[in-house]
Amino acid sequence: MNNKPESSNKRKGVTAGVVICFIAAIAVVGTYTVKNYQNRVAEKLALAEEESKKDNLDEESKKTNNLIFSADEVTEGEQEGTETAETDQDATDSGAADTDSQETTGEATQLNFSAGDKLLWPVSGDVILNYSMDKTVYFATLDQYKYNPALIISSAVNDQVLAASKGLVKSIDLKADTGTTVTIDMGNGYEAIYGQLKEVAVKSGDYVEAKTILGYVSEPTKYYSTEGSNLYFEVRKDGQPVNPLEFLE
Repeated sequence: MNNKPESSNKRKGVTAGVVICFIAAIAVVGTYTVKNYQNRVAEKLALAEEESKKDNLDEESKKTNNLIFSADEVTEGEQEGTETAETDQDATDSGAADTDSQETTGEATQLNFSAGDKLLWPVSGDVILNYSMDKTVYFATLDQYKYNPALIISSAVNDQVLAASKGLVKSIDLKADTGTTVTIDMGNGYEAIYGQLKEVAVKSGDYVEAKTILGYVSEPTKYYSTEGSNLYFEVRKDGQPVNPLEFLE
């Protein structure tokens, strides 16, 4: 009878031991699991922090590169602007030098006509109306007497008209009475005026030598239809007409 309680107490002791072992095992497993979880979390946090630092470094690097690139662009822009300005200045200086050279040449050798110089006949032909500023002469087409500031020289249509002297082409005008008219500055206030032209071979600002082809004789304007085709040839000194015959050879 006394053995049963002892047997029961032994079983209870064994059961309690098993329970304690089980609980201890669970505690050990739980502790390991918690530590493992904490380690994984710590690793993930460290990895995330490292990636964040890397991203920040990349961003800073990009900003630095952009700043360097912008600085380079500014430097290149300033350099190009400087080079362009220097090129423009060189061109301006070169143009000014060329202009000075032309002006010097023109004054020294081109525009130096004087009262003692002679003119070449600009066309071959007879004078059909003489220069006359002291009395009037008869103009057949107009059927009236009037002053004549030029020589009216008979010429065939398409005859060449030559420069009577060297000079600079001052203007090319279209006038009712003399048609296409070329004015040449010979220097010292002297000008030669050629009217009734066509197919003008020079332009304003051109330098011409004596015998340069200026153009060709055209059909006469309505002011000279009766007189026929001709060259209107006038010489002026300081804006006033003078007798071309005093200069023609």
